[in-house]
Parts: sequence; C-alpha cells; structure tokens
Amino acid sequence: MCVGCRSRTAQSDLLRLVVVGAVITPDTAGRAPGRGAYLHPDLRCWEMAERRKVWGRAFRTSGGLDTARVAACFEGLPRVGVEPGSR
Repeated sequence: MCVGCRSRTAQSDLLRLVVVGAVITPDTAGRAPGRGAYLHPDLRCWEMAERRKVWGRAFRTSGGLDTARVAACFEGLPRVGVEPGSR
C-alpha cells in the first residue's frame, strides 16, 4: 500500500523506502534490511505523505527523520497516476 495515497497496488509499482540511521533512503533494489514503507513514484503521493506526516507511523519510530534524500528523488517528477482517495 502506498503511504501517500493509501491505495493498494502491486509492490512492483511502488518505491520502497527504508531508514538508514535517521535518514529515509530509497531502496531501489528492494533488498535493504529493516522495515520498509512504499510510495508511488509520483509527486502527488510524495506531497500527500509529507502533508500527512506518515513517516513516524510507517517506520514505527518517534524520532525525527530526514526526508531530504527521498525529496531529491521526487524533484521534477510530474503529478500523474493515482488520484487522492482512490482505492
């Protein structure tokens, strides 16, 4: 399930994110150890996840997490694909 739009889809259509230290990092190979959170590679889903502040819940942590590395991946991406609230 995408943590941004909360729609269920095939895992292969989503980008896996993991926490390394206190930094959320894209796991493009899908093999990094630890708890993963999944997000559509869509700017709209990224913005919804940021607005809803899902990272603490998704990674089951109470500390602040750095999202700069993932934000860099989403810069310049178009808003396409999933409509908010569609499941």
